[in-house]
Amino acid sequence: MPLKKLPLGNQSFRKIIEGGYVYVDKTKYIYKLVNEASYYFLSRPRRFGKSLLLDTISEVFNGDKELFEDLWIHDSGYTFPKYPVIRLDMSNVSTESSEDLKKSLLTSLSIISENEALPIVDEVPSDVFKRLIITLHKKYGQKVVVLVDEYDKPILDHILDEEAAEANRKVLRGFFGILKSMDPYLRFSMFTGVSKFAKTSIFSELNNLSDITLHEEYAGICGFGIDELDEYFGDHIENAPIAGLEEKGANLRSEILKWYDGYSWDGKTRLVNPFSLLSFFDQKRFSSFWYASGSPKFLMDLIKENPGPYSELEDMRILDFSLDTINLGNISLEPLLLQSGYLTIGSVEYDEHFDAIYTLRMPNYEVGRAFHLQVLSGLSNSGDLKASQFRIGMVNALGNGDLGAVLALMKSIFASIPYHIHVALEAYYHSVFYAALNVLGFDIQAEVATSRGRVDAILELGEKVYIFEFKYEDCPAGASEEEKTKAYTPSLDKAMDQIKAKGYYEKFIGRGKEIYLAAFAFLGRDSIYMKAEVL
Repeated sequence: MPLKKLPLGNQSFRKIIEGGYVYVDKTKYIYKLVNEASYYFLSRPRRFGKSLLLDTISEVFNGDKELFEDLWIHDSGYTFPKYPVIRLDMSNVSTESSEDLKKSLLTSLSIISENEALPIVDEVPSDVFKRLIITLHKKYGQKVVVLVDEYDKPILDHILDEEAAEANRKVLRGFFGILKSMDPYLRFSMFTGVSKFAKTSIFSELNNLSDITLHEEYAGICGFGIDELDEYFGDHIENAPIAGLEEKGANLRSEILKWYDGYSWDGKTRLVNPFSLLSFFDQKRFSSFWYASGSPKFLMDLIKENPGPYSELEDMRILDFSLDTINLGNISLEPLLLQSGYLTIGSVEYDEHFDAIYTLRMPNYEVGRAFHLQVLSGLSNSGDLKASQFRIGMVNALGNGDLGAVLALMKSIFASIPYHIHVALEAYYHSVFYAALNVLGFDIQAEVATSRGRVDAILELGEKVYIFEFKYEDCPAGASEEEKTKAYTPSLDKAMDQIKAKGYYEKFIGRGKEIYLAAFAFLGRDSIYMKAEVL
């Protein structure tokens, strides 16, 4: 029997079903949605199945029961009544200015009205929206369904331009604000997007909006669970000819999970990235498909503005209200990275006040490798750094315990950074070093807590352990070697004393490992110094 076709890039439920493509059945979640509430919000990363989910919901409300013949909802008892549906995809509207946004919203609503043979008599988008809902209700004698995809794109397109983002936010707030008064005419409404802005920012009137983003019962509504991977893609895994896999003694399923699994919104349900998995089967090779399909520039701009948090992201513990929303003018990196898919929830625990504490981590190899490369590229403006040659040199240097060679390679990293993007901060140097070693495949831990303090970085490589501490000192341009020596000598001594005084190395003593202590002092892009000891 031939393998079922894969729906890569296909977001039409009807085309997938009628075309005989693989469809991972999510209708049990949809049944629960349509029977339990009326207003929903869901945040998931791009290319994670949100659009297909909304299209499937649209088809459920279209009432064609036979389209769902082999799916869970078909025999659930749901009667498939037909409702009029308004579907808005905000990724297709113009967002250059608030006026462009208004005009584009009018165009989208006009197209729907023309398809329904309804007149357009208003010029304000919110008025057209309101009249369309009421008129559809009268025409069909049924309440209306409103589905909005990528609601946040008009804001995210200008996330670092607060004035433009605020202008678009006001348009969206007025546009969606009419839905509260339309409650008697509405059967169901759902909003999806990447980010989650404060309800008061956009959905101020929808105080009954149910946010299912972190809801445990909807954790698997988008993406593929492990059991779904085996059920729907087992034949594809068995028949995927991946060159070199057997020679390496690798198991294809394990490699797929390593690369593309690991997403979670409840700390328990693990999900495979659907776009990456389908792209992998299509191209029959491992690659960073999801990441390569588009990385938001604003994330890298935020990291360049404040590189400090970058090296502390892995295994960060954060309270739920800190991840709950984003506010313009006070944007934190962590919730954006979680909502955008660059971090995921590793675990959830509760404190004595019953507040949820989330531990965040990179979801998988694809995201980790590509994200660190993007950060390195953004901070240094030379992301490749002749990566293969650099890796060989760094592996040899660290493998041989040659810290002098490590220093020379570090100098080569920073020497490649153009002066105009250099940042005179200790966190900047730390982040570039951390990103470089991560890109090269080293298992480096940053900002590691010990009983007596925190160590900047620890790297374990075979039988060797490297403990790094970084210091930055201001030094005037054109300083003499004598002036530089006066600046970096006490800085190196302080860093080495800190390593020893706080016992960063003690847990490795007695484990048969060679322990290397390395203190680095940065006086600028071109002036890096090191003090090293071997225990």
